[in-house]
Amino acid sequence: MSSSTTAPAQSPIADAAPLSLCAREPLVPADRLVAEMVPPPRFDSVRFETYIPDKQPSQTEAVRVLSDFAAGLGGAHASGSGKRRWFAKKPAAPTGPRGVYLDGGYGVGKTHLLASLWHATPAAPEQKAFGTFVELTNLVGALGFQQTVRTLGEHRLLCIDEFELDDPGDTVLVSTLLGKLVDAGVALAATSNTLPGKLGEGRFASADFLREIQGLSAHFRPLRIDGEDYRHRGLPEAPAPFSDEQVTKAAYATQGASLDDFPHLLDHLARVHPSRYGALTDDLKAVCLTDVQPVPDQSTALRLVVLADRLYDREIPVLASGLPFDQLFSAEMLNGGYRKKYFRAISRLTALARDAKGLVRA
Repeated sequence: MSSSTTAPAQSPIADAAPLSLCAREPLVPADRLVAEMVPPPRFDSVRFETYIPDKQPSQTEAVRVLSDFAAGLGGAHASGSGKRRWFAKKPAAPTGPRGVYLDGGYGVGKTHLLASLWHATPAAPEQKAFGTFVELTNLVGALGFQQTVRTLGEHRLLCIDEFELDDPGDTVLVSTLLGKLVDAGVALAATSNTLPGKLGEGRFASADFLREIQGLSAHFRPLRIDGEDYRHRGLPEAPAPFSDEQVTKAAYATQGASLDDFPHLLDHLARVHPSRYGALTDDLKAVCLTDVQPVPDQSTALRLVVLADRLYDREIPVLASGLPFDQLFSAEMLNGGYRKKYFRAISRLTALARDAKGLVRA
């Protein structure tokens, strides 16, 4: 379920100085936010056939159920046509659950399965939407609630990755939105993060998810997916950080690489809305960071988590000096309500650090 990344091409003599994330302040129009609601580049080629169950019957069963669910979404829109007539009578509720919830710990392949469902659903790309919970709330902020309902209400399927159960306000907003979309005949699929303070790292969260979405729970069939984090299955440990000189030299020798001082980058992230972090990485082939230090506070840490997700989605290698990535977050952060996000960020950044090892020449 993991994928290897080939290091970007190096040139003995750089044609120009590296790019800088700190010099970028992208503006992202609302129509781009809608058009980009597709599986991220890392999941372009995933399919149910490429999902390899880890000797877990629940994983095999999830593939079967999701394949059948996708097949059932063919044909006309549930409202009776490709586009909903908003002045028409409310369509009859479809029989059976119109949603699936993938329930399992991080790293068991939930996003792989969710993206495979998107690819397998027999509908044009513009009739299917895929995004994280944060991307969905950003879309509501950009378009407004009613316009978001009208736009997504014409879709056949909406996939939501990492539903944020730890934000009550946004949970109510999105639950209300999903209720409107269900009325419009849109099928739903979701994974979720965990409410803070749950025992066992909140490994299985379907009860939390179904309670938080309240009236929508009848529309979801939970699918439990057991397994270990695939990023830890037999993979080598994260490489030790390199020196400032090695990172800088590699940045100058790698076409399309960026080079930034880590503390300055954290400051810059505070000035760029997280909805723009994907655009912040446009056209980058590698990210080079010097002087990696512990993240100073939780607000900064949560912004870094979003950036790590966007870099991982786009398979952009990360080469760094300073502290190793498993020392980014304090013990208090790793034991707090957002610990699952921080562990995910560490896991993803160390995977990208392994991808970046080839940028440094002996």
